[in-house]
Amino acid sequence: MLSAERAGSSGTDRAGQRQENMKKIHVNTSSEYDILIGSGAMRELPAVLKNAVNIRTVAVISDSNVFPIYGEKCLKYIEEAGMKALSFVFPAGEGSKCMKTYEEILEFLCENRLTRSDALVALGGGVTGDLTGFVAATYLRGIRFIQIPTTLLAAVDSSVGGKTAIDLKAGKNQVGCFYQPIAVLCDPDTLKTLPESEFKCGMAEVIKYGMYGNAPFFSELLDRDAKEFVDDVIGTCVSMKRDIVTRDEFDRGERMLLNFGHTFGHAAEKCSGFKLLHGEGVAMGMAVMTRAARRFGYCDDMTVELLEKILDKYGLPKEMPYTVGELTEAALSDKKMMGSEINLVVPEKIGKCVIEKVPASVISDWLEAGGVKC
Repeated sequence: MLSAERAGSSGTDRAGQRQENMKKIHVNTSSEYDILIGSGAMRELPAVLKNAVNIRTVAVISDSNVFPIYGEKCLKYIEEAGMKALSFVFPAGEGSKCMKTYEEILEFLCENRLTRSDALVALGGGVTGDLTGFVAATYLRGIRFIQIPTTLLAAVDSSVGGKTAIDLKAGKNQVGCFYQPIAVLCDPDTLKTLPESEFKCGMAEVIKYGMYGNAPFFSELLDRDAKEFVDDVIGTCVSMKRDIVTRDEFDRGERMLLNFGHTFGHAAEKCSGFKLLHGEGVAMGMAVMTRAARRFGYCDDMTVELLEKILDKYGLPKEMPYTVGELTEAALSDKKMMGSEINLVVPEKIGKCVIEKVPASVISDWLEAGGVKC
């Protein structure tokens, strides 16, 4: 008995020490939740589940790349919490973020009789988080879910703020809603298994934060290697997103600044048949928009030079492989269209962007000004 008590005390001490070493960011939106960032954050899943009331069954939703690495560990943590653990694994890639996979997950939940008091876990990158969040928002008119991002892109951006969606043939994220998770567990250790291409894609979103609202952060990313201080990188981005989402949860004003690079980036993704990685599209979109901003007098040469320099540093593309006509057609389906106008996020300098409402008819002018071939 004495030995067992010591073991229990040691486990408690380890759990307490783990939490002390983590950064906790509280999100105060329509439903409040905490984001835990730090090594071992996934290990906090049992505590999060026990904290939520009446959960009996938890379904882990993941893709075919991530589940083989972290799936069994996640299921084990759910069982540690005294709950039934299930899993649904879909083929990795943007192509699975569609109506077909969405319907398959819903049927899976019905077959296993999950109730409104149960929960889902989104284990993976942005596709998994967006898809699982939309399932959670709509299954039985709402079921709780937890985000466990395993990519840099998901950690710094898509897992926070409550945007959920699936794609249609017309474009990205055309069907979705705002629905907040009950917790986000962000473990930087999972980034060690990321392919280099996926880490680079995450850096596009990281650079976006510096461009739209944090010049000192941008300079630090330029001067240092982000991998050397990745916990702080994630914490900075998440804190910035928390602040802007708290002020504009439903994306009616200031939150649109987070779309810097995305309008033309999403258009490029569509033109590629969604073979282009999201971060690659965002990087291209930021470069095109910044060059166009210089052409139209919003920013100076230095802003363009610094953005292109940081994209080069992190191995991100600067040029669009598609024509003005192709990208214009794709951009006309963008969800940021408002009638015959579209909101563009335009940089004035490093650390400051503005939202410009322009006629859809001039999209091609902006693309051409940004150096896209006709």
